[in-house]
Formats: sequence, structure tokens, C-alpha cells
Amino acid sequence: MSATALEASPESTPEPAAVAGANRWLIALVVTLAAFMEILDTTIVNVALPHIAGSMSADTDESTWTLTSYLVANGIVLTISGALTRWLGRKRYFLICISMFTVCSFLCGIATSLSQIIIFRLLQGFFGGGLQPTQQSIILDTFPPEQRGQAFGVTAIATIVAPVLGPALGGWITDNYTWRWIFLINIPVGALTFFGVAALVREPKLKAVAQKVPFDFIGLGFIVLGLGALQIFLDRGETDDWLQSPFIRWLLLFSVIGIVGAIWWLMQAKRPIVNLRVLADRNFAVGCFMIFAMAFVLYSSAVLLPQLSETQFGYTPTLAGLLLMPGAVALIFCIVLVGRILPLVQTRALIAFGFLWLGFAFIYSHDLTPSIDFSTLVKMRVFQTIGVGFLFVPISAIAYLTLPKTLNADAAALFTMFRNLAGSIGISVSAALLTTRTQARMAYLGGHDTPYSPAYVDTVGAAARTIGRSGIPHAAAQASAVGHMYRQLISQAQVLAYSDVFAICAALAFCMAPFALLLSPVKAGGAAREGVH
Repeated sequence: MSATALEASPESTPEPAAVAGANRWLIALVVTLAAFMEILDTTIVNVALPHIAGSMSADTDESTWTLTSYLVANGIVLTISGALTRWLGRKRYFLICISMFTVCSFLCGIATSLSQIIIFRLLQGFFGGGLQPTQQSIILDTFPPEQRGQAFGVTAIATIVAPVLGPALGGWITDNYTWRWIFLINIPVGALTFFGVAALVREPKLKAVAQKVPFDFIGLGFIVLGLGALQIFLDRGETDDWLQSPFIRWLLLFSVIGIVGAIWWLMQAKRPIVNLRVLADRNFAVGCFMIFAMAFVLYSSAVLLPQLSETQFGYTPTLAGLLLMPGAVALIFCIVLVGRILPLVQTRALIAFGFLWLGFAFIYSHDLTPSIDFSTLVKMRVFQTIGVGFLFVPISAIAYLTLPKTLNADAAALFTMFRNLAGSIGISVSAALLTTRTQARMAYLGGHDTPYSPAYVDTVGAAARTIGRSGIPHAAAQASAVGHMYRQLISQAQVLAYSDVFAICAALAFCMAPFALLLSPVKAGGAAREGVH
């Protein structure tokens, strides 16, 4: 559908989001700093969970609710942030989110019990959920379409680098100071961002009109039920053995009822809390689909490599986090390069190239062995992030290209929701795939480790003789040799399982490349909006 079909009023004329004389790039930096702070908090806590659990006299499973509570509240507010922006006013809502996120960070840092941390993390996620979509909405209103590609490059640094930096920074802070500084570090950043936004960003003129619209509590109820249950389902499913648990089955049922009910209500309500009709724009709908696929692959791979290095190769959490850092640096350079190329090449060609590169990068990552070294793992991650660098900015630029300005708030909320939800699904699916593929690989490899296999018998016998030379009785040496072989079997099966998951990621990336043809044949970094369909 064209932009014209979606434009409802002359209010869609671009309106500056900055105060008079304010520098656009300074505004982009300030509002992106708020999003960076919030995104960083989604991953920085992960490595500190054992320390939090120990200091609060709780087990690790209980401490994971500090992650779950944050994700649940965050996911719900992401979706309805457009309505909250209209209801409260964008600048006011953004300042409320920044200030309360900072206050809740302080409360998490001084908490004396696990229940307090869970409650404060829930509130932190609630106020943090409005930061990403509001930041993106301000970017859209501040920059004209021909400059949005470069502006989204700044956003990409927060969106993609922050989840990578989180585990490394969290591990370093926890190892050298205390887990409490993971939260307290947000205080100066939040204060700086608050005063920067207050000084530079302007309140849209449509605020007074929007405040008169009744709030859609029915739509809110469906969204809370559906997305809340879905986030808990994704976060707790692996721990509770998925559908084998009655609790997880109920969560799945509630999420289906809530999501289906929300879609039904939002499509027929006169003033819905989220305007799903924004998906009638083809570029935006395809862009959401592609950002979902990109985030699915990005977040799952960002978890896989550190997990592989820690569980199989004995890396510390800090070293495992550092494994991702060169890829983050390469990503920043790639984003700068893409910003220069975007006005010169059709955007859909860049997106197709990005998915193809990502597919080949995962084929390279598929070549795993139990003796792989640190430098090879770093190269694998660098190649993966280069592919992502050719995706985030072009997808973001073309997704909003044909949308009228009046739909920016709802579009930014939905776009961010799709991206974050895909990250949660990607992490959960990759964990489930690792479990199933490890079992399948063990079943296959174990078929060769039997007394009827001459190679197995010879290997166990040689190991037993080697162990026996240290004076251990033959029976004990034989049992030790069999145990050694079993541990080798598990290690090889797990490494092969990681290879299988990387192969699945490669297949997904290759399958996404042709969908780029559904996008408009334009240069999103410089094309005018007229005539674009």
C-alpha cells in the first residue's frame, strides 16, 4: 500500500522534534544514549546472576526471575508506548521513563533481598520499555528521509552493540567490584540523558489533541495477557522442560488467547491502543518481518558462541564476553560504511546482500571442532556481525520510508516489539535446539561406542593400559577409560549440536534474502517519498 493511502490528515507534514537551534546529531546522540542504557540492562545482569543469588541466599533458578520480570514488563510496554506517548506527550513520557528507569536502577543496586530486586526490575522494565520506541520516534521526526540512514546508524550502535557489550561489561564489573554497580552505573548516565533531552527535544504539537482520546484498557488487557504470558513462556520454558510442565502449558494457552484476542480487538476498535493498520504499508510490514529474522539470528548467535566457549572450552565469563568485542568493533565500521553506500544503491539490494553474507558467515561458523582456538571463534563472530551491519540500518530506513508521520509512534513501537520479541524467541529456540541436537548426536555417536566396535574396544584398551601404568588396578583403569570415552562422547555431541544450530541459522538467512524483492526499488538514503509503493 502506498503512503498516500495511509495518510489520514494534513498533520502528517514533517514537524521538527528539536528546539530551535538544536543540532540534530546531538539530539540523536542524547536520545540514543537512553536506549543504549536500557538495552545494556537486558544482558548485563546475566553473568551476575550467581553472585546475586549467593548474596541473597537464593538459588540460581530463583535469581533468573530478575531477568524474567524485566523482560515481561519491557515487552508489554514496548507495544503500547505509542499510546502512552499520545496520552502523556512524547517528551514528557520520555523524561518520565528516563528518570524512573534511573531511580529503579538505584533501588536495584541497594536492594537487600531477592524479592526487592525482582520488584524493582519489574518496574525498571516497565519504564525502560518506553525508551527504545520513543527514541526511534524522535529520530524519525528529527531527520528527513534522506538522512535517516545515517541517523539509524547511531541507533544501530545502541541496538546491536549494547547486547554484545553487556555480558563483557557485567563480567568485568562483577569480577572487579560488586554486582550492585551493574545497576548503579546507570545513575550518572540517566542523569546526563535526562537533562540533555529536557534541553534539546521539543514536545510535538499534537499532544493536547491526543490526550483527549480515551485510553483503550481492553486492548491493554489483551496485550498484557498475551505478551506477558509469552515472555514468561519463552524465558522459563527450557528450565521447566517446555510442554512437559503444566505451568508452561497454561502460559502457552494464555499467550495464544491474549495475542489472538488483541489482534481481533485492535483491528475492530475505533481508537485502539496500538494501530495495527500501520502494517498495511508493504515496506513497513516486510521490514518488520526482516528485522524479526535478523534479531532472531543475532540474539541466538550472540548467546551460542559465549555459551560454547564457557561450557566446552573453559573460558571465564569475562573472556567469553571479550570474544564478542571485536565483532562489535567491526560492526561499528560496517555501519559507517553502509551509511555511505545507502544513498547510492537500492536498499533492497543491500538487505539481500546482508542476508547472503550472514548465511555464508554461519556456514563458516558451522566448521567447529573441540580444539578450536580463540582467534578462530573471534573471526566467526566478526563475519557474523558484518552481515548484521548490512541489515539493521537499511531495514530500518526503508521500513519507515513510506509511512506518514502521524503513524511514527505506533510504527516505532511495533518495529521495536518485533525485534525484541524475536530476540527472546531466538534465545529460547536456540537453547531448545541445542538440547535436542545434542541428544540426537549422542544417539548417533553412541551407536559406535559398543563392545562390538573394534575401534572402540582398542581405544578403551589403550586408555586403560595408559592409566594402569600409574599403579591403578586393571578394573579401575578400565572403568576410568570408559568414563573418559563417555565424556569425550558428550563433548563431541555438544560441539556438533552447536554446528547444527549454526547450520539452521545459515539456512534461515539464505531463505530471507529473496524476500528483499518485496521491498520498494528505491535508495532509502536519498530517495524522495513521492511515487514509492
